[in-house]
Amino acid sequence: MNSTTSTVGSTTTLQLGRPSYWTRRSAFDWLFALLVTIGAGYAWVQYGTAMNEYERGILVGAVPALIWLGWFWGPLRTLTLGVGAASLLAIALYRRQTDGFGVDLAAAEQVFWLKYMLSSQSAILWMCTLTFMSTLFYWIGYFAGRGNDTAQRIGSRLAWAAVFMALLGTMVRWFESHQIGPDIGHIPVSNLYEVFVMFTWMTTLFYLYYEQQYRTRALGAFVMLIVSAGVGFLLWYTVSRGAHEIQPLVPALQSWWMKVHVPANFVGYGTFALAAMVALMYLTKTAPARTLWIGLIGMPGAVLLLMGAFWAFGNLTPETSSALAKSARLLGGCLLLFAFTIVARGPIHRHTPSLEVLDDVMYKAIAVGFAFFTIATILGAFWAAEAWGGYWSWDPKETWALIVWLNYAAWLHMRLMKGLRGTMAAWWALVGLVVTTFAFLGVNMFLSGLHSYGEL
Repeated sequence: MNSTTSTVGSTTTLQLGRPSYWTRRSAFDWLFALLVTIGAGYAWVQYGTAMNEYERGILVGAVPALIWLGWFWGPLRTLTLGVGAASLLAIALYRRQTDGFGVDLAAAEQVFWLKYMLSSQSAILWMCTLTFMSTLFYWIGYFAGRGNDTAQRIGSRLAWAAVFMALLGTMVRWFESHQIGPDIGHIPVSNLYEVFVMFTWMTTLFYLYYEQQYRTRALGAFVMLIVSAGVGFLLWYTVSRGAHEIQPLVPALQSWWMKVHVPANFVGYGTFALAAMVALMYLTKTAPARTLWIGLIGMPGAVLLLMGAFWAFGNLTPETSSALAKSARLLGGCLLLFAFTIVARGPIHRHTPSLEVLDDVMYKAIAVGFAFFTIATILGAFWAAEAWGGYWSWDPKETWALIVWLNYAAWLHMRLMKGLRGTMAAWWALVGLVVTTFAFLGVNMFLSGLHSYGEL
């Protein structure tokens, strides 16, 4: 009895002596909260008249959300303040030259810092360069020898720099869009160019969080490969379509729902891609070489053969032929990637984290992505009701979004109810990326419907 009482009393003392959530906050935490609040107040005063009630609500709600995120993960505080300061500097430089409507956007080609660093296009090009460099240094770290973490540490810092430039480019592009003309300005999440910028920083940021939480940079080489693939598509799309030009929104996109639906969707896309690359790392460590050659090389190879037959004997429209060519290049890149990972299994194995870490990251990434993808799907239904008069119409984009949702719902169900682990879970996560990629890009290439404004 005395022993039990002593134990309970000791536990109570420890619990009572533990600092509360609020007392654990540092001076920098409170300074960060103050600066975020001041920044939101400035935005309200400066741009509040251009906002509707929904946008004002989003601004108000963003303040506690951003403060909580900064308190939850310390590096976000420095990132947020840095992006905010650089964005204000870019705006100040733009405001030195004005025209009949607002600032003169020609300053982006005339002012040194805007031309080479702070305009949206310059910042996004820096993002592309830094992403490629980060990927390169992460891979150099694999072959630099055991215990040599210098290259991967550089890769991590370059990844942070890429996120910074991506967010800076997004914020400045948002400002630039409002300077073109009345009713042109919009948050830059409305076309493939803008959402690929979002995919880049969001996927990289989620990876950097897991990198810090698990104290390993070994995942970076694989995860940054998929980010670099997105950046490569972004550059191709920019050159071939001039996609960096800011365009007015089509009527269907002139809705406040877009501002919350699209970012929530890309949390899902980004984390699903991250999980797939971790799954690829898992498979290169566990699956027999013969299985990898059959699975990783055979599946895209078979699809390429079918596409070639369709191309040779089908009666194709120019649009379909162009879409097949783009898909063939994408699958060819996948073949090269998979072949490289199989050939280089030895050096890769020496640096990969434990299977338990890979399995846990894969699960957590899919769980986070599924939660946000579910929210995005619900928000999309509300948006569809406002734009087209119905919550669901079995449009190809909606149908494939449902397929993606069902795929990851089944994966999580098998994980939580049946204990799905290991190689089977990894193969499933990798196939899930194929399904997700088709839902995101394939539908735009091959199918038409209510979402045809997003065609490639």
